[in-house]
Amino acid sequence: MKTLFDEKTRMELVARIDKLNERSSAQWGKMTAYQMIKHCAKWEDMLLGKTVYKQSLLGKVIGKFALKDIMKNEPLKPNLPTVPSFKIIGSGEVAVAKKEWPTYWKSIHPGSPRGLCTPFLVC
Repeated sequence: MKTLFDEKTRMELVARIDKLNERSSAQWGKMTAYQMIKHCAKWEDMLLGKTVYKQSLLGKVIGKFALKDIMKNEPLKPNLPTVPSFKIIGSGEVAVAKKEWPTYWKSIHPGSPRGLCTPFLVC
């Protein structure tokens, strides 16, 4: 499974992000390129422990099943519902957002953060 702990994978992601622009069309759902980048950056904030989200009741009920699907060495399924906290409304500069997003990865290292609780996965 690819991981952000691997420099080669990070470089592949940066190359893909660099291809995005204001005219990039949605491949999986309804988000604009800007909204998708900011949506992913919110996920990074959570992983780094900068933002804490309360686990939802639905997450407590189906979290273990969701975790099994996410941990498969397969792409996520398109059009999955988004956690309301991760929904981005409005627009912004894609060029600025796509330069900012990879900077989050500098803080990621194996084993961090401990005790991560997400809105839909088991804590």
